Amino acid sequence: MSIASFGWSVALLPVLFGLFLLRRPIGRLLHLSVRSLGGLAALVLLSPAAKLLGVTLGINWLNALVLGLLGVPGFGLLLMLQWLLQTP
Repeated sequence: MSIASFGWSVALLPVLFGLFLLRRPIGRLLHLSVRSLGGLAALVLLSPAAKLLGVTLGINWLNALVLGLLGVPGFGLLLMLQWLLQTP
């Protein structure tokens, strides 16, 4: 084993230890990002039908994050917020 490979091995240990400590938060972030991508896809798929019904939700990351966190109740929340913030 050369000195360079030993140095890389020693430098890699704190990185592996950090990943071990952060595995749950990283897993939760990955789960939230997958759910948010699903929410974004739902917004894109529901956009044509929503225009026919007179509902216009923006297709953006904030709406997708709300849908990713809350699911179907988040969609209702977004609709209620849009209705409340509408100017007459």
